[in-house]
Amino acid sequence: MTAPPYKHFEGKSVVEHLKEARRKGAIAAAEIHGTEMSGSVAAGADSSKETAVLLLILWVLISFFSPLAHPFTLLFLAASGWTLWKTGRSALLGWARIERLHRQIEEERWEIEHQRAQEKLELREMYEAKGLSGKLLDEVIDVMMADDNRLLRIMLEEELGLTLEAYEHPLKQALGAFIGAAASAGLCLLGFWASPSFGLPLAVSIVFIASATTSAKLEGNRCLNYIVWNLSMATMIAGCTYFLIRLFTL
Repeated sequence: MTAPPYKHFEGKSVVEHLKEARRKGAIAAAEIHGTEMSGSVAAGADSSKETAVLLLILWVLISFFSPLAHPFTLLFLAASGWTLWKTGRSALLGWARIERLHRQIEEERWEIEHQRAQEKLELREMYEAKGLSGKLLDEVIDVMMADDNRLLRIMLEEELGLTLEAYEHPLKQALGAFIGAAASAGLCLLGFWASPSFGLPLAVSIVFIASATTSAKLEGNRCLNYIVWNLSMATMIAGCTYFLIRLFTL
């Protein structure tokens, strides 16, 4: 007989075990970029804002120091490298999330194959909490226990709180990050090209407003609050960079 990787209830009651399982499921289900919107959209929104902040900081630095190369060239090279980094990082985080999900699935599959009595107790506890009892409860449990694949899906969704359809492919998230970073970089570079004095900060403001509005609408939050807080953070970062430069160049 295959040795169990861990004790099923670990000294806990069925209810306590279910709470612990739901906590693990929440960790496995946690979206890297947020849970209310799709991973690709969230990745794009985050990447656009982070790219804009990076270029804003570089713009402040360039305004104080004479670069060896043309300022636009430095900004372009920085934006290109950053876009590639955000794309690759988003893909790696997506794969890590998928691996966590696969581990949870394999653990639950092992329990179904080797610890059916405990799984039946968990299933009964969950459906009693839903209001089923007596003969109806017994019939429901028997039907679910008869098909391992159906039981696996039920335990993943009911015990761990996982929704398998909600998981996006890592490459789709990477594409979202790439589009967000590339669009933000393009707009910021266009703003700098049009007006080196104030074009880039204006473009950064547009990026932050667009990203904050998209995130707020998809998450069902107030757009104005998101916009104000995001613009405030960008302004604070630019201001801190400016005053630190002044402090160390006195």
